[in-house]
Amino acid sequence: MHDFPDIDYTQRFIFEESDVRGELVALERSYAEVLAKHTYPEPVAQLLGELLAAAGLLVGTLKFDGLLILQANSSGPVPTLMVEISSDREIRGIARYDASLITAGAGLRDLMPDGTLTMTIDPTHGKRYQGVVALDGADLSECFTAYFKLSEQLGTRFWLHADGKRARGLLLQQLPAARLTDPDDRDESWQHVIALASTLTAEELLSLDNETVLHRLFHEDAVRMFDIQPLHFRCSCSRERSGNALVSLGLEDAQQLVIEHNGHIEIDCQFCNQRYLFDATDVAQLFAGGGVDSPSGTHH
Repeated sequence: MHDFPDIDYTQRFIFEESDVRGELVALERSYAEVLAKHTYPEPVAQLLGELLAAAGLLVGTLKFDGLLILQANSSGPVPTLMVEISSDREIRGIARYDASLITAGAGLRDLMPDGTLTMTIDPTHGKRYQGVVALDGADLSECFTAYFKLSEQLGTRFWLHADGKRARGLLLQQLPAARLTDPDDRDESWQHVIALASTLTAEELLSLDNETVLHRLFHEDAVRMFDIQPLHFRCSCSRERSGNALVSLGLEDAQQLVIEHNGHIEIDCQFCNQRYLFDATDVAQLFAGGGVDSPSGTHH
């Protein structure tokens, strides 16, 4: 086992003599935080880890303040996988599953048959963008590669692996022609790096540090690595957001909910299990425009 930095991070690299860039991601702490919130069966934890890794690889492509949301949906044992990452590199994720239908060693096709993969770019200012592709690859790496094949002109390949403890990913992407302007040379260099990267095993990616991975794959190529960029788990739920959700119901409905729930409305965050409590006084204060500074929000 090689030494990893003690933070979660991404690291960009480029090939000095061809128009190809790459990105590596390593998630351990944030992956553990996501898994600690729910008791996921191993195949689900693995799939969620791969989706977290994909989000980590893609966050660097955000050129604005906002959110990148990756969501996979199916009619199978795992109806929903969802990961959100912000331009501040804060990540969270969740899976919905039916434990009775999940067997050990189940893969993507077993868990999410006839599924779709949706990528949403949600800027703080500006227009939301959404793209959807069928979830018909053998694994999530193939599905993301297919997504970019449909939506981008530049070649893009993903390798994603997770084992319940660490989530890792490798991305290679063609850049606009600059160093290699001859189409045949350009294609040959792309096929060359893809062929080398495809020799990487899950075990190697999960156990080796970035420098070792890149040296093992591309020791005959000139590769320049950039500084690592940290990532961390953070849930974007808040008492204020929960209060706003109540306000959107309207005063009468909110008051009725307090009565129906024995004097307290409970709002639970599905991502992190944080629980926010609102009583009749809180509700009155919310609708009077007083905000949500009451101390009755508890952590569960």
